[in-house]
Amino acid sequence: MNRRNRRLDWVLALAVLGLAILPWYRLEAGFFSTGWLTDYPAGAKAGPGLVQLALHGRWWLALPLLALVPAALARFTAQPALRARLLVASGLAGATIMVVQGFAIAYSGWRWPVLEAWFGVLGTGQEAFGAGAATLLTAFLLLFSFGLAERGVLRGDAFVVSAITILIALVATFVFYPVGTVLVGAFQGVDGSFDAAGFLNTLTDPSIWTLRCLTGGGRCGVAWSTLMLAIATGAGSTLLGLAFALVATRTRFPFKRALRLLTILPIITPPFVVGLALILLFGRSGVVTQGLAYLFDIPPGRWLYGLTGIWIAQVLSFTPIAFLVLIGVVQGVSPAMEEAAQTLRADRWRTFVTVSLPLMRPGLANAFLVGFIESLADFGNPMVLGGSHGVLSTEIFFAVVGAQTDPARAAVLALILLSFTLTAFVAQRLWLGGRNFTTVTGKGDSGQHAGLSRGVAALSIGVVSVWSAFTLVVYAMILFGGFVKTWGLDHSLTLEHYSRAFAVTFSQGSILWSGVAWGSFWTTMEIALISAPLTAVVGLLTAYLIVRQNFAGRSVFEFALMMSFAIPGTIIGVSYVFAFNLPPVEMTGTALILIICFVFRNMPVGVRGGVAAMSQIDRSLDEASLTLGANSFTTARRVILPLLRPAIVAALVYSFVRSITSISAVIFLVSAQYNMATAYIVGLVENGSYGVAIAYSSVLIVVMIAVIGGFQALVGERRLRREDRVAGVPARSTPRPQEKAA
Repeated sequence: MNRRNRRLDWVLALAVLGLAILPWYRLEAGFFSTGWLTDYPAGAKAGPGLVQLALHGRWWLALPLLALVPAALARFTAQPALRARLLVASGLAGATIMVVQGFAIAYSGWRWPVLEAWFGVLGTGQEAFGAGAATLLTAFLLLFSFGLAERGVLRGDAFVVSAITILIALVATFVFYPVGTVLVGAFQGVDGSFDAAGFLNTLTDPSIWTLRCLTGGGRCGVAWSTLMLAIATGAGSTLLGLAFALVATRTRFPFKRALRLLTILPIITPPFVVGLALILLFGRSGVVTQGLAYLFDIPPGRWLYGLTGIWIAQVLSFTPIAFLVLIGVVQGVSPAMEEAAQTLRADRWRTFVTVSLPLMRPGLANAFLVGFIESLADFGNPMVLGGSHGVLSTEIFFAVVGAQTDPARAAVLALILLSFTLTAFVAQRLWLGGRNFTTVTGKGDSGQHAGLSRGVAALSIGVVSVWSAFTLVVYAMILFGGFVKTWGLDHSLTLEHYSRAFAVTFSQGSILWSGVAWGSFWTTMEIALISAPLTAVVGLLTAYLIVRQNFAGRSVFEFALMMSFAIPGTIIGVSYVFAFNLPPVEMTGTALILIICFVFRNMPVGVRGGVAAMSQIDRSLDEASLTLGANSFTTARRVILPLLRPAIVAALVYSFVRSITSISAVIFLVSAQYNMATAYIVGLVENGSYGVAIAYSSVLIVVMIAVIGGFQALVGERRLRREDRVAGVPARSTPRPQEKAA
């Protein structure tokens, strides 16, 4: 009881902090500025909730205050059942009241006319929730969780119940609510009223669905163009990724280590840089184009600017991801099955086609799905190479920020894009459903994988060699393009682009970051370094709950968390603009919206990595800790977390890299004050400043490599003490790294 009262005291103190001390509403200049202190505590802008209630006529804030009364009574209630009911009632009522108030009351009063008819005209409205409201809402969620724990839910573990409650609330707020807002926005007119006719007119627009390209009468609609491009990219990246995986695992290719390093490079490259390099090669002033014009008198063309150029750039960008998906699947095919096929006199080609390839079907499906979704979500390459050939991601962008803003059209296009993604998921499940692909069991599986037939080996090595050579040329162009004065006109070497982007001057003993890129660079580093550890914490906590806890709806909970990865980044960006531009949560134009976007966009990777790593940790370690009197929080912190260092590094690295290289969602969320590097580079490309854009991208690649190494050194590696046993007798322990050093 003492422990329960102590944690309840902390939550009640948190509620008092939110209601009586912190500013209730959002501060225009930000909570960490000092300007609001001049209006604190009596002002209508910076006053706490109790001040808003007492001095500024916001009577509705009395309801959350009343909802705290049952929790205060529970503090002095000794009967466990009554105490639990009071806490559940207080938390549920308080959270519900705050959510309803946030949506019902806008800047000028009631949001819906029916409420004004019921309750009368409000003398004042309210702004978006601020630090005080967010703190009190968190307290209500914790009270609700503590009440469930005291009722015996999940063996009465308050930490586990609270973590699940908070995570559900966060995912509902920052994943499902924004996407739902887009769905609603598709049926709204310019004035916000319901407009089904407008939805149908946009949905049936011939520019979206026309098939004139098949009849020779012009171009296909933007939806069909996007879908065909995604299918082609998914197929191309999957086939190339399979060729890489086969060469890395089934051949004697002499440069396997270099091959793996080469496949990592596109992952840490900003997504539109490959498009820039292709322009330097095949654009009207490109090396290849000018060489063909000089040698064979072939006039420069514009074939690169369209779906062909976008497809080449996307395949180059997404093949490494397909390779990473497929290499484990190729290695996991059972050698015994391949040997059995050859024992039955099947040659290498027949063994590969009838045994190996079918067992790779899950990996092939996942690789295609990743390439398909990445193509749908890609914004940078279509923006650079699309020319007059738009895809859904760029059409959504121009519908939001173009000269003729049309939010309803953007919402409809986003729904079409989302429907393509979900259809691909369903198709994958149907293709794989009802089949068993298990090849790795608890039994020993000796033997070697069957070699590839000469034709498959030669084809794979040939394709990989050509792709590798082309990739090296592309990155050589990226490097070289930053050191020439004017690409295509003046190829004299210069450091002007790097100087313009990253110049540093000294004035009166202080350093001035005078380069044009410094502002977006420091903003990008700050946001990426904040979002990366938050992503790792949320992802690994979620993995702990999924693997170590049994609760109703766990599979639904896991699926809901993974949905944020399946939703294209373009939709995430548009949905955040729709959802968080007005009360109750207003974050557009701030750094917070970028951090939250990165955390919940990249969280699924941390979840999957944590699930994979935690599944290898014996539950007996948890049970031993709990038996010795530790609670689940201490067990997770002291026992499990040190064994998850590889998963922590993976989550940190992925989140950091994606925060720097992401563009599809970020392009909608940046502002003049908080401009990310990718958005700034896109602006440089649109203005024709290719040299500065390439110089900036090169610096980002170097910085990412350095920070990734720093993450690895900071987190370290897990150290496992293993013993070799011979006939059941313990042998000499395997020395630890520090013992070897000694």
